[in-house]
Amino acid sequence: MKTTSLSMILLFTLSLLFFLPHTTSADTVKLPLPEGAIARFGRGIIYSITYSLNGNLVAAGSSVGIYLYDAHTNQELAFFPNHSSVLSISFSPDGKILASAGGGLRLWDIDTGKEKAILTELFTQAVSFSPDGKTLASGGKGLCLWDVATGKEKATLINTGNVYNVSFNPNGKTLASGGPNGLHLWDVATGTEIATLTTNDGWGDVSFSPDGKTLVSTGGFFGDDVRLWDVDTLTEKAVLTGNPNDIYNVSFSPDGKTIALCGSWLGGNNQIQLWDVPTLTEKVTLKLGAYGTRMSFSPDGKTLASGGSDGARLWDVATGKEKVTLINTEGVDSISFSPDGKTLASGSGNGARLWDIATGTEKAILTRQFTRIVSFSPDGKTLATCGWDGTVRLYTVRLWDVKSRIEKATLTGYPISFSPDGITLATCSWDGTVRIWDVETGGEKSTFKADSLRVNSMVFNPDGKTLASASTNGVRLWDVATGTRKIRFTHKGLGDTGIGNIVVFSPDGKTLATGGSFRRVFLWDIATPTENAILSTPKVTLSVPFGTESIIFSLDGKTLATGHWDGTVRLWDVETGIEKTTFIRHTGWVKSVIFSPDGKTLASASNDGTIILWHITVKPPEPERVPADVNGDSTINIQDLVLVAAAFGKTGENDADVNGDGVVNIQDLVLVAAAFEGDASAPLALSHNMKSVVSRAEVQKWLSEVQQLNLTDTMSQRGILFLEQLLASLTPKQNALLPNYPNPFNPETWIPYQLAKPANVSVSIYAADGKLVRSLDLGHQAVGVYQHRNHAAHWDGKNTQGESVASGLYFYTLTADEYTATRRMLILK
Repeated sequence: MKTTSLSMILLFTLSLLFFLPHTTSADTVKLPLPEGAIARFGRGIIYSITYSLNGNLVAAGSSVGIYLYDAHTNQELAFFPNHSSVLSISFSPDGKILASAGGGLRLWDIDTGKEKAILTELFTQAVSFSPDGKTLASGGKGLCLWDVATGKEKATLINTGNVYNVSFNPNGKTLASGGPNGLHLWDVATGTEIATLTTNDGWGDVSFSPDGKTLVSTGGFFGDDVRLWDVDTLTEKAVLTGNPNDIYNVSFSPDGKTIALCGSWLGGNNQIQLWDVPTLTEKVTLKLGAYGTRMSFSPDGKTLASGGSDGARLWDVATGKEKVTLINTEGVDSISFSPDGKTLASGSGNGARLWDIATGTEKAILTRQFTRIVSFSPDGKTLATCGWDGTVRLYTVRLWDVKSRIEKATLTGYPISFSPDGITLATCSWDGTVRIWDVETGGEKSTFKADSLRVNSMVFNPDGKTLASASTNGVRLWDVATGTRKIRFTHKGLGDTGIGNIVVFSPDGKTLATGGSFRRVFLWDIATPTENAILSTPKVTLSVPFGTESIIFSLDGKTLATGHWDGTVRLWDVETGIEKTTFIRHTGWVKSVIFSPDGKTLASASNDGTIILWHITVKPPEPERVPADVNGDSTINIQDLVLVAAAFGKTGENDADVNGDGVVNIQDLVLVAAAFEGDASAPLALSHNMKSVVSRAEVQKWLSEVQQLNLTDTMSQRGILFLEQLLASLTPKQNALLPNYPNPFNPETWIPYQLAKPANVSVSIYAADGKLVRSLDLGHQAVGVYQHRNHAAHWDGKNTQGESVASGLYFYTLTADEYTATRRMLILK
């Protein structure tokens, strides 16, 4: 496994805030689905945005792909899939090619929307075209120059070390790069370094002024310094001061008179500042709904495009007012199915929403306040939402009437868990105090101290008498009525803190699953808990590849679903701890997983801005094998009778030994007959099918044998009755000559018939002119149906001399004592 560097972790963390998209009029593109998915809600998180040089197009890179918009009408034109977590994008100068960086480096044809080339599959987070469009610079695990025409690498400027941002000087001769090892200038022609401007651990952005004489750099996540550099003298010209928190992104306006600065998500300032370059003073502040990422000025300098966790937006530079929202996005922290499976609730950084499962459309927005947890009551009439409104440190729980969508009550606490009967709700405060609330009235019923720290996860046992809690100092079980501790969980080598911050009960309440940041999920057997017991040995340990954010049992308790930091959703066999299925993938952390009420669908929510519905194959329970079902096809019929008869006399282990006495005999056949599916008239109704597999003589023989045993028990008598009725169904009421098969034929055919009484039987075959071709003497035959190939008359297509006859029409006549009948047949060669 490759080791993830700090830089990759922090950049990946840009996708970790909370937002899911609100559908707008521009939402016209249907996103492709991952393998195994049946639906997806959401548009992804916006990481990058840029204008084409002619100002006609705006491209936005997201966690699920690239959106392309008409810059004049704001209409969505196309979506480029198959490239997730697009951290940086760049138009070629002629506007015909788009380069995207993220999980690799790709080139796209703007006219066709098709991928032109994959330059590398390695992690890449910065990309920029040279002014002539012939060279592409990329930053990631190094700094590379690429030939756009051939897609081949031209030079590697930095082999090791991360490069977060790159910018070409408008003269095309110089390239600036920024990363943890500082700010550097490079000679594009020779690939050699011109200068190192800083060596500090900078995570910021770099951008040249339009005249190429000034370079601006930002301090990034770990500093608020914004510096202007004289490119000719390689000296610092000025430092912009008074910036709130960390500044990560920077962009020059086309006239070079304005610089746009945007804070990183760590700073949390949620704003874009526009600075006047000549005076070095702040002009306008643009208020974002959440943290921002990339920015791009329109060619006329009047509009600024911004991307961030809350979507892609266009701003009026002069007034600082938002002009239009191209995409509204948010990551998702929590989801919950309604009990009828028709509605999905989601909680995110800017609210709680209800979604229609059938159509995938948004039904309602209950609140736009930060919502960390959502949960339906067992009867589906109430939805509890838990979040922080920013005015107090304590989380607020709101109870909503799902039908009217009106808030019923406001409680205090975090997290939340409904009791199985839906009458009460449990919450925990920051000091670890658990409160039990009356859902109908919103009043507090009881309080007890569960922990010294804030509880991160809490859930009722299915009987409602026990509450499980998980915090940074361990997992506990509590008696709801008394508030006393029943069990403490610990693990040798991990202690209390290492067993997880997530808890969930199995449907039968006998197993508790715990997980969290460690690469393990534990299943604990708690069938017989005693007061103050300490459990230190889990019954099953799942080895997960990354930290776990969510755990849920299937309805039958046999499968465990887990959501992870790597964007995967995994299904595990609860009994063995073996992984059954992996669903790939979200591009952010999977924050919540939940099974639908019918168990056929698994929903997963991620801070990549999407909710995905996965189809779950529900295997019906294995039917219990009935001994009389000899061939195991779940039906007891004539085929089973024949199999028993064919195995007569065999000893040892054998499916045909129905009574298990070590030998296959007539008693086994009687037991099959007794269990034959259907009522007493079944042999008559099925006689047509039986004639092809069993003869009257065989059934008569079976009856003769069983009558010698003098069996009197009820089961045997039922079997004997069935055989007698079967014999009657196989006894014809009149003689008949049946159609031969196959017909036409080459070179052989079978001629079936039936006899109502014993007779001497022969078949004569004549040519079309009436001449006898062949006589078949069948001898004396008993009453019965002679239809199967083992019993019917057989003609090999030869005459009396053994010569094959010619193609043409022939007649065959059956003679049975005084009975005769004639039919015709055709040979085709």
